Amino acid sequence: MEAVYDIRKIMGLLPHRYPFILVDRIIEIVPDERIVGLKNVTMNEPFFQGHFPGTPVMPGVLIVEAMAQAGGILVNVSRSEEQRTELIYFMGIDKARFRKPVIPGDQLVLDILWTKRRANVSKMTGKATVDGALVAEAEVMAMIGEKP
Repeated sequence: MEAVYDIRKIMGLLPHRYPFILVDRIIEIVPDERIVGLKNVTMNEPFFQGHFPGTPVMPGVLIVEAMAQAGGILVNVSRSEEQRTELIYFMGIDKARFRKPVIPGDQLVLDILWTKRRANVSKMTGKATVDGALVAEAEVMAMIGEKP
């Protein structure tokens, strides 16, 4: 799959940096509508040191964070350059479900659909898959706000 946005472009759209940037590539984007991103899960992720030694499993909360980051990219790409100076804050999670463990070597595909928007608040539905199998899903909410 050819990248629509590589990591350099993603870092221009999100304030996150290693070890907390959880989207490696964007492969599809329709502004104001939908985004598909990738997270390559590798054994050198810092969280695997303690989750769990001998049986590494990506924490579900980080899968949801990856969905939220992909959603943040979608929101930013859908705004003008001048508006991108404001941060996008993660506000909430609803209906989170985890179906299968995500382990080193997996490629997490994040498919996010923008479902609602009111003023500075957005709601999105996310699905995460590995090899076509659903591993997690959630609704995430975000708010555009000023930097502290």
